[in-house]
Amino acid sequence: MKKVLVFGGSGFLGSHVVDKLVHKGYEVIVCDQEKSNYLDQNQDFCKCNILNLKEVRDAVKGSDIVYNFAALADLNEAINKPIETVNINILGNVNILEACREFSVERFVYASSVYVYGREGGFYRCSKKAAEDYVKEYLNSFNLNYTILQYGSLYGPRSNLSNGLYRILDSAIKTGYLKYDGDPNATRSYIHVEDAAESSVNILTKEYINESVILSGLEPMK
Repeated sequence: MKKVLVFGGSGFLGSHVVDKLVHKGYEVIVCDQEKSNYLDQNQDFCKCNILNLKEVRDAVKGSDIVYNFAALADLNEAINKPIETVNINILGNVNILEACREFSVERFVYASSVYVYGREGGFYRCSKKAAEDYVKEYLNSFNLNYTILQYGSLYGPRSNLSNGLYRILDSAIKTGYLKYDGDPNATRSYIHVEDAAESSVNILTKEYINESVILSGLEPMK
């Protein structure tokens, strides 16, 4: 049985991936700053700040596969927090990569975004693109195998106010009308979180080693 460590496993997408991993028979440890509301008896928990390299090293030791969903993922929040975005999304990710290298992890799975291919996304896009470059360079320099998952816009259960669709619906329920604060020509490619989570586990086969995989809806929508 493979031992899988999931950074950010208490969050929206991470918690769904943890459930799918357990269902597939993996031994799973959720690693986050806050204990998951969805943790069950088949999931262990490890409290960790990804900016603390010692805590990251202690968490990674003994793992076969490591996922990183830990991030500053709210695009609107990232607009006004460029330094924090760099620290969490780039430096935090490099801390995990370094621990994976040190303890010879079989594969590192990084949660990125389809925003890396576009012009939208601001500092969030910049941080995800840079983090992807570090993931690929760890393969070149240290032979650390990876899979990069580039997600479209997620929706579904367990989301919160950091999720775009959730914010729109939450506002509609409270105010009685739908409102979108943004560019009317902007497009999103939506994918249900459970579909994304299922695919995030299915990529653990050999064919996706050292590959970038887009997990998104087929048709962009305004």
